[in-house]
Amino acid sequence: MSSHRHDLRHMRHALALAGRGLGQVAPNPAVGCIIVSAGGDVVGRGWTGAGGRPHAETQALAQAGVRARGATAYVTLEPCAHMGQTPPCADALIRAGIARVVAALEDPDPRVKGAGFARLAEAKIEVKSDILAQDAARLNEGFFLRVGAGRPLVTLKVAHSIDGRSAAASGESQWITSDAARRYGHLMRARNDAILVGVETVLADDPLLTCRLTGLEGRSPLRVVLDSRLRLGVGTRLAQTARAVPTLIFTTSPADAAPLNDCGVEVLRVDGDARGRPDIDAVLHALADRGVTRLLVEGGAGVQASFINRGRADRLAIFTAPMLLGAAGRSSVGALAALGLDEAPRFVREGVRVFGPDMLESYSARA
Repeated sequence: MSSHRHDLRHMRHALALAGRGLGQVAPNPAVGCIIVSAGGDVVGRGWTGAGGRPHAETQALAQAGVRARGATAYVTLEPCAHMGQTPPCADALIRAGIARVVAALEDPDPRVKGAGFARLAEAKIEVKSDILAQDAARLNEGFFLRVGAGRPLVTLKVAHSIDGRSAAASGESQWITSDAARRYGHLMRARNDAILVGVETVLADDPLLTCRLTGLEGRSPLRVVLDSRLRLGVGTRLAQTARAVPTLIFTTSPADAAPLNDCGVEVLRVDGDARGRPDIDAVLHALADRGVTRLLVEGGAGVQASFINRGRADRLAIFTAPMLLGAAGRSSVGALAALGLDEAPRFVREGVRVFGPDMLESYSARA
């Protein structure tokens, strides 16, 4: 096997490990690391721990021990070179006697941004980068957006009928999709830092918005509600479970938030848009300030439309159930600002999966 193909194989392994941290490592990136001995054996593996530490390199080096000397480290992001909550990973690689570092891409964090590579090179370690860089960038797109644009990656999740309806005319919406599709939806929750809905969804469905997959119950994200007039009641399941699962309301209302605060709900007032609703960019920046890198938006239709109209829908996850609800049913996405075909937001379809009778189509806003 050629050296390049060897590098690709191990980097794919490192990226698979990195993905295990999604939804758990914010505000840090999700990083994977493989240590491969001079003889070609994998002697250490690691990925970023919950809360961002330990770092992937630290875990992989601990596994490798003395076998790291003369080995190659495959890392999905440039090793850090600054002192944060943990010592610099570049220094740890140097001390371990690593001979070669293969990285997917440079870290955009101004505290790193080439400094890690430079420190390794100064220590006479061979450095090779730009290996599966696009895959690594997509994996940590939320981290990059938070660093570069001050907002998280936004994924809109929609579940609707073949004719694009998310609820029957009566308002009934549970459940359009099958158990298999809903289980995958819960996995999506576990892989995001926060989940957002509008207050109308809460008033209609009284959801928990938690991850209820066996073994992943502890990976429920921050729950976020857009509630202009602060209508969410203390008797809702969100309020009643707020001490167990963090819950945040964005509002433009001056109403007394003390009853909700007493339940453990945090209420944050932000600027309003032209219609008096929480401004989408203000919400996203506030979430980024709290370390959120990946946001899953689950509805309702008006909220989905607000993100699309503002150009803040980075990815779409569209679940389609094999049923028809007719024109009287409720649309899965509210009215958009686009007036003609030439103005309509366009997305690139990136994949299709089947869950039982349902289909999931994944789209990206990338051109």
